[in-house]
Amino acid sequence: MNMTEEAYALPGTVHFDLEPMDGGDPYRIFLFIPKGEPPAGGWPLLVTTDGNATFPFAFASVVTQAPYPTGTNVDWGVIAAIGYPSDEPYDAFRRAWDLGPPPIKSYPPYFDGGPPVRIGGSGQLLDFIEHRLFPRLEATTRIDPTRRSLFGHSFGGLFALYALFERPKLFANWIAASPTIYWEGSEILNNEAGRQPVTGPSVFLHLSAGEYEGDDLAPFQYHNEDAASRIEKRKVERTVALAQEMADRLNNPASGIRTQFELFARETHMSVLGPAVNRAVRIAFERSVGV
Repeated sequence: MNMTEEAYALPGTVHFDLEPMDGGDPYRIFLFIPKGEPPAGGWPLLVTTDGNATFPFAFASVVTQAPYPTGTNVDWGVIAAIGYPSDEPYDAFRRAWDLGPPPIKSYPPYFDGGPPVRIGGSGQLLDFIEHRLFPRLEATTRIDPTRRSLFGHSFGGLFALYALFERPKLFANWIAASPTIYWEGSEILNNEAGRQPVTGPSVFLHLSAGEYEGDDLAPFQYHNEDAASRIEKRKVERTVALAQEMADRLNNPASGIRTQFELFARETHMSVLGPAVNRAVRIAFERSVGV
């Protein structure tokens, strides 16, 4: 029997490349728009960073849950994942610049002969989202401006926090999974201290981390040669503690921010991505009250 192999694409999805306003290197946008007419107010929107890696998780989460809203409390919505023109899940060089908040700094190349690694371009990515991505999506379908959500993991989680502190009106829900709050001596805490006030409707910040991002390694990690150095690194990163502390500190309805911290059981820094994206879908596309 002859068997034919063909490339597989996620049904109902498209991707396109979109340049920043300054005409720099394009981003690849992975897009899912539900079938049928949008609700009267428009579709809720979930924007994710590291789109090459996060889009498949988000797509699978919504198409398996939205058909059964009374059982899942998830309705349909638009997913726009910001990635790069690559078949790899991550572009380490570009994401460092895009997701690493200011000030601008340079680090040694990832490999011999490579370019220096730079961080500090988060403001430019925010400009891209606000002035390029949003108008493009609104020209394609109807989006509810009061139900926009942003998700980021690791460096992307740090970017989500930076974006919240700088432009709190851009999204209603901010979902920061395993954010690298420790980065650059916890520079992000300076952004928090000088954050822009939330005016108008309150916003929701969901912070999370995997259980094995705290003091304890995953059981299998204790058997690895790098166990000792990994434990020492955890003492610096403090991913769980810093995220929980920030959630506690910022939870103040009077200032317009509601927060929640969630610990994902038995997950590591990388394995937590799937559960965290699933949680983002549930937050972004939560079933409307009374429906």
